[in-house]
Amino acid sequence: MKNLLIAALTLLGSVSCNGSKQQAPAKAEPQAGGKAIVVFFSHAGDNYAVGNIKVGNTKIVADYITELTGADQFEIVTHKYDGMAYTPLTELAKQEQQQGELPPYEGEIDLMPYDTIYIGGPVWWGTYPQVMFTFFRDHDLSGKTIAPFTTHEGSGLGRCVRDVKKAYPKATVLSGFDIYGHDVRTGKSKVEKWLKTLKN
Repeated sequence: MKNLLIAALTLLGSVSCNGSKQQAPAKAEPQAGGKAIVVFFSHAGDNYAVGNIKVGNTKIVADYITELTGADQFEIVTHKYDGMAYTPLTELAKQEQQQGELPPYEGEIDLMPYDTIYIGGPVWWGTYPQVMFTFFRDHDLSGKTIAPFTTHEGSGLGRCVRDVKKAYPKATVLSGFDIYGHDVRTGKSKVEKWLKTLKN
């Protein structure tokens, strides 16, 4: 009888554990270095020099940074430019900049837990796309450490670092990194070299 009671209690405990697993799955542990995050906008589709691409140039750099540092990611997503050919897109980007337009983006992120923010995007007309300035407006990064990066086809960093400093005068803005869009697919070592300089 005693053995039967112990077996019944053991079975009940087993069922309870299995049931709790189904109702409340364990949360995934954050990645190593989870106090850093890569915030970026990347444009897939028709791009200068690399043609019609499924993964945007800046997304590839963001993935390198995550791989090398363990940083989390938040992609600034807007569907406003979906399916646009390169030339009409550049004209729209110029118009947005001239008019100071701030296009909406999808999703939200709490940046309070992060100490270091890598901020990246392509260079459109000398600086980041306007949708990134929408993000800057919505998030106070005072006291954070910001590392800007860009992809481009000849603009370098443009005004991006200056504009980040203007948006976040109370943040520490590190030296920026730029890479040609047509080089990103073989440019992991360049990203790694930049990241090492930030540690010095």
